[in-house]
Amino acid sequence: MSRQQRYDRQIRFPAIGKAGQQRLSAATVAILGCGALGSVAAEILARAGVGRLTLIDRDTVEWSNLQRQSLYTEADAHVGRAKADAAAERLRRINSDIDIQPHVVDVTADTIGSMLSGTSLVIDGSDNFGIRFLLNDYSLETRLPWVHGGCVGATGQATFLTGRGQPCFRCLIPEPPPAAAQQTCDTVGVVGAATHLVASLQAMLAIRFLSAMPDARDVGNNGPDDNGEVDNSTSGQFHGVDSAVYSMDLWGGRFRRYEIASMHCKACQQGKRDFLHGNAAAAGDQSTVLCGRNAVQIAASGTKIDLERVGRQWSELGRVDQNAFFVRLHLAAEATGSEVVTESRTLTLFRDGRAVIAGTDDLSVARSLYARYVGG
Repeated sequence: MSRQQRYDRQIRFPAIGKAGQQRLSAATVAILGCGALGSVAAEILARAGVGRLTLIDRDTVEWSNLQRQSLYTEADAHVGRAKADAAAERLRRINSDIDIQPHVVDVTADTIGSMLSGTSLVIDGSDNFGIRFLLNDYSLETRLPWVHGGCVGATGQATFLTGRGQPCFRCLIPEPPPAAAQQTCDTVGVVGAATHLVASLQAMLAIRFLSAMPDARDVGNNGPDDNGEVDNSTSGQFHGVDSAVYSMDLWGGRFRRYEIASMHCKACQQGKRDFLHGNAAAAGDQSTVLCGRNAVQIAASGTKIDLERVGRQWSELGRVDQNAFFVRLHLAAEATGSEVVTESRTLTLFRDGRAVIAGTDDLSVARSLYARYVGG
């Protein structure tokens, strides 16, 4: 079967056509996080014929993922398979005509450049604000477009960001919300229909952009030219895609579109790259393995934590110990296969935002647990 036949119904859509399909096939999209949003968006883009997909995720498949993360199966959860690896295998079965590269890594200020080099666009499927602020800095530094998405409960939002700023992600959210003040899927739940809708909107925004580009391969990483000047023009570059926020509450049946105000933004107007080069980037690298304890310490956020509130929130998730200095969540051991059981872990959160995750010496696992149960 020819490529023309495979994408016939998409090509018949006038806004895409043959030229748009060719641009999609020339594009490289990075999926940053292959969970509920990333896995759904990746499948849509693979079926749409995006030529190269880079799948980036640090986590493994768990039983609680199967309710909404559509690329994964019970067999993946049984063995705790790496999400990026499992997703790549499924997507290759869906479309063997495209290039799919999985990376099981923890994205930091030191690794983001190597992961996203040569990318046309990034889909935000991350599970924490730290990665989103880092991605925003990198996007502005390299003029790399990305599609933000977020979902918790039955509410979500998505927006396309050009990488040129005005607006950027920090125009929408100037600073990371305080640790433990954020709702996460692990603490308040999430509805699969909502994640699928947000991811579908992210994929549509990506397709609209990529199919309209003169050459999608030349979109990102546009630094200074030979004369040391940066071309900030956007004429014709973002045809058909705006940077409005699309917000939705599926349970309440409410949908909203609003523009982002971009006045006095530290990142895109003042040129600060706090999460790529500044103090925030340094703080993100201060997670350390505690020698001889099979534990990882996550650096203090500097925000005073309401330990009583966290304790109440965690009380439904496991056994909780609490005093004036910290709150501790005991996570039960989880079976990952007929003969394999993960070691039980504890998460101890201090009032300054510092945390100690016991039961692992893997920094990626520790950061993931912190993001799930505290936020970040």
